[in-house]
Amino acid sequence: MEIPGTGLINETNEEYYIGQKVFDVQVSQTEFTTAFNTDLTDGIANEYPQNYYLQTSSDSGVTWVTVASEVKTGTTKTIVSGTNSVPVAITGPILVRVALFITAAEDNYGGYAFIKLGDIINNFLVAYVGAGKLVPSVKRTDVIFHAKRGLQEFSYDTLKSVKSQEFSMPSSLSFPLPQDYVNYVRVSAIDNLGVQHIIYPANNLTVNPYESPQQDSSGDYVQDDYGKNIQETSVTETNWKANDTNQITGIFNANLATQGYDWWGYGYGYGVGGYGGYYGRRYGAWPEWTQQNGWFTINGRTNSWNFSSNLLNNTIVVKYVSDGLAYDMDTRVPKMAEEAMYAHILHAIVSTRSGQPEYLVRRLKQERSAKLRNAKIRLQNLKQDEIIQVMRNKSKMIKH
Repeated sequence: MEIPGTGLINETNEEYYIGQKVFDVQVSQTEFTTAFNTDLTDGIANEYPQNYYLQTSSDSGVTWVTVASEVKTGTTKTIVSGTNSVPVAITGPILVRVALFITAAEDNYGGYAFIKLGDIINNFLVAYVGAGKLVPSVKRTDVIFHAKRGLQEFSYDTLKSVKSQEFSMPSSLSFPLPQDYVNYVRVSAIDNLGVQHIIYPANNLTVNPYESPQQDSSGDYVQDDYGKNIQETSVTETNWKANDTNQITGIFNANLATQGYDWWGYGYGYGVGGYGGYYGRRYGAWPEWTQQNGWFTINGRTNSWNFSSNLLNNTIVVKYVSDGLAYDMDTRVPKMAEEAMYAHILHAIVSTRSGQPEYLVRRLKQERSAKLRNAKIRLQNLKQDEIIQVMRNKSKMIKH
């Protein structure tokens, strides 16, 4: 027998796909309750801007008029017409709708695949804490701490906490690191077709000096009135920004024909040994440098991306890892990793308490590792058809 009211999906198709809920008001009404997965905010009592609007229509939905409204105090799904202190009744017959802004509606999509960190904490307290359980009692603040630390650790190599940011390369050839940056995944230049071309780290090709102190004629450092070394503009960075990357990559230049880029060859006609027969043949080049996509460095002094000169005015996309805690939308855990989160919190709480049997701590650690491994396998999202598509290239040479 089906138990009513146990379904996890509360949104209607209208709320999920269209991002709105329409009410047919016949008499008078001041409050309108929705079932959006996205919490409603009004931008007054909350730190986030308003993400919805309340509208009325007296012509069966042909035209809509926006009216003043607020989120009902103590709720995240109910809207009050007017204000909480002075509600204004909407008299029917009339249609009323609560609709999400486009960005909020996009955030609402796909929410069923995740569980909120707050729900993880609540579920843990219900299922794992109490008389007769492994954790007889624990402070909620302790659970919150271990849950956040678990989300951070999982975000680095298990969860999908990879973000991307697009920007146009300015003349400075540098751009600040994203606000929630932890580590980079990939940096790419985007061409006119929207295709990404991987930009590689400069590694040993160049460096961003952390300090470049000014020197006098004797080579001694010069200090200011407070005894601190005076810093100058880095010569290394200045030369790197001004260089011609063709001199590094070996891209053909007729003026360099006698410097190891032999284009002219000898004899008559085309082909090997003839006119143009040695095009593209440069000997002694480092393979990691013979590419024209460009290079980047991460400047630890300025906490910014630095790029090579050939990327000026290009569209750049950086993919990077966040710790999953920077914004509210980050604090969501894929349901495929939910059990691993519980195992992590349980092990973290028990292992930090004195007097716990070592065999119990070791068992919980093994369970955590096993469930985390299962979560990684699930979240890899391997598909047989995609693997087959990749393997069709198995007989080709490996190249980039």
